[in-house]
Amino acid sequence: MKTIKLAIAGLGRIGKIHLKNLCRNFPEVDVVGVMDVLDESKNIADEFNVNYFVKTIHELIALPDLDGIVICSPTDTHADYVEKAAKAGKHIFCEKPLDLSLDRVQEITAIVEQAGVGLMLGFNRRFDPEFKKVRELVVNGSIGEPQIVKITSRDPGPPPVEYVKVSGGIFLDMTIHDFDMARYISGKQVKEVYAKGAVMVDPEIGKAGDIDTASIILTFEDDTMAIIDNCRRAVYGYDQRLEVFGSKGMAQAENNFPDNHKLYTESGVSGALPLHFFLERYAASYNQEMKEFIDALVSGGKMPVDGNDGLMSIAIGLAAKKSVKENRPVRISEII
Repeated sequence: MKTIKLAIAGLGRIGKIHLKNLCRNFPEVDVVGVMDVLDESKNIADEFNVNYFVKTIHELIALPDLDGIVICSPTDTHADYVEKAAKAGKHIFCEKPLDLSLDRVQEITAIVEQAGVGLMLGFNRRFDPEFKKVRELVVNGSIGEPQIVKITSRDPGPPPVEYVKVSGGIFLDMTIHDFDMARYISGKQVKEVYAKGAVMVDPEIGKAGDIDTASIILTFEDDTMAIIDNCRRAVYGYDQRLEVFGSKGMAQAENNFPDNHKLYTESGVSGALPLHFFLERYAASYNQEMKEFIDALVSGGKMPVDGNDGLMSIAIGLAAKKSVKENRPVRISEII
């Protein structure tokens, strides 16, 4: 089998996860280079025997015999890096979102298509074993025709306000995963979004122009629905649950726990809290999404999460923002 040569742009939390997974779990992959603006990141590159440590995207893309690039840099660099990589003929894995501007996402998607390279977006929750099982049950008809999708996604604590100011807000940095999951699980397209939001966790988030608590109803093209609830803080841990109700039954994916013990005493019943945050909860999904990216590179097949998936999730997010601002349902046709 031909060795696949990849490079990684950005060695923050996600970049480190992908570097470790690629180096430890995929013998057919050679991570030939990494790029990061911080000098100390070279220590991580050296730990995994990466040959090249560079500071710019131009240097990274210019590495010899490079097949693809894994983009894990800050959001405001994604579109620019994808454009440069596509024009250089490199296949691309890019963390979400591709950009916060719908026009820019459409522009980049067209550039990638014209270049004839593969682009996969990092909606890792699609690859979570529990969620994939629910998807299989929907596809094979076990629950009949899906009628209501319910998604709960709550973080253990809010991000820094500095992050909120540049992230695009809760609908584009957090709920965007749930928007993608609703489309993926149901296999349907969203036609209307109705969102309500409030500041209930951190007043500074409100001062930054965002909300920290939200409920959203998505209406699909066949008038079935998805109901999503989000909060920036759940004191008991990372709350990630999914349910699909259909004409023949229901499928659920519950929270993951570090263990399944239960303690029964005269005071009551207790057990472990959910896994604390996304790095622990979605460890398996990060590895699986890299596997499917590599499989697509080897086979030349379609990427499992493409530019259009990223485009639609951004469109739903922008519709949700507009819905909260104008206090009304917003049709996707108003956005895109």
